[in-house]
Amino acid sequence: MKQHKDAHEALSVVLSGQRIFVHGAASTPLRLIDGLVSHAGRLRDVEVMHLHTFGDAAYADPACAESFRVANLFVGGNMRRYYDGGRVDYLPCFLSEIPALFRSGERPIDVALIHLSPPDDHGFCTLGCSVDVALEAIRTARTVIAQINPRMPRVHGDGFVHISRIDHYIEVDDPIPEVPRPVLGEVERAIGRHAAALIEDGATLQMGIGAIPDAVLGALHGHRHLGVHTEMWSDGLLDLIEIGAVDNSRKKSHRGKSVSGFIMGSNRVYEFIDDNPSVIQARIDWVNSPHEIAKNPRVTAINSAVEVDLTGQVCADSIGHRIISGVGGQMDFIRGASLSEGGKPIIALPSRARNGASRIVPALRSGGGVVTTRSHVHYIITEYGVANLYGRTLNERAEALIAIAHPDDREMLAREWRAIRAVSG
Repeated sequence: MKQHKDAHEALSVVLSGQRIFVHGAASTPLRLIDGLVSHAGRLRDVEVMHLHTFGDAAYADPACAESFRVANLFVGGNMRRYYDGGRVDYLPCFLSEIPALFRSGERPIDVALIHLSPPDDHGFCTLGCSVDVALEAIRTARTVIAQINPRMPRVHGDGFVHISRIDHYIEVDDPIPEVPRPVLGEVERAIGRHAAALIEDGATLQMGIGAIPDAVLGALHGHRHLGVHTEMWSDGLLDLIEIGAVDNSRKKSHRGKSVSGFIMGSNRVYEFIDDNPSVIQARIDWVNSPHEIAKNPRVTAINSAVEVDLTGQVCADSIGHRIISGVGGQMDFIRGASLSEGGKPIIALPSRARNGASRIVPALRSGGGVVTTRSHVHYIITEYGVANLYGRTLNERAEALIAIAHPDDREMLAREWRAIRAVSG
């Protein structure tokens, strides 16, 4: 283990042709990324691989084309402008299966860049806000380079990393990236009310970050004995914990604990999770295992979509051929919730996009990826209501989806569905 004076010096061990894993979400090691980019002049054909990250991702800039290429496991907002499907590409994989991708040698990691809390008296740091796939990256990487930060929360669970596992490190004192809370409109609030009506007291929740998840959580303040087993969470869930609506008392797995793979939000969230034994961050192949998810009662999984076709196919990672996010854990939790006793897998989306186009469509646009298949889908929610597609024929599904589309789009959708039936019949 070697301490370095700065990130440029620490990253001098990276060689051309290597594959670099970058810790993601609120644990993005921004100083180490700057150090990596500072070596662009000498490096060639280095692959950078990660989930969603913060920062400007300068290694993806065309100015660094000879030095770096990117394999996105999730295309975050900072990467969309660089995505070209070539040098900056997307690797589709269920989030729960990414650790196996590392272990199998299918995508071996040469260097892992990670962001840690300081070591305790026994020499253990933690992965803080983001355990997810980073734990397996550390276990399989040939070289581990860390930035150690006293502002990183010390979080209980699987994310302990002994200082002896670190090959090179720098010390920083930087704020953890924060995510501002979304502004909720009436569309999101209506979706939240519809979703909350499906959620029972004692349910186990999975939902992400953004306006719709926050609207759902905001509509649950009157609920009791809710539990948390989720890929990630943020401020909206903390509100429910603080008022006692979430107490994790009815869960069968890790009762009394809020379980997740990563957390990102405001500094208020980071202060809450610091050394808090009621919060567990676990490796993502366990958190997102449908078998583990299903152990809990009434798992209610709420995920989003770009568009849903009239047979129930859900596109959630692209607009046509343009990748805007990733497969993530949607299918992991859709399947886990459906296997849970009393579980409810839900896809929630506004009836229309910002440009006014219907997001319930006769057919997915060309190039649109099917993230959740029509065989897996159960509930679809818009601001106009709930369509339960489980156990429904294709024609029954189309009728139910048309009924929750924007009123001005329903005639068009019905006409298009009649045309589809005429061709398919």
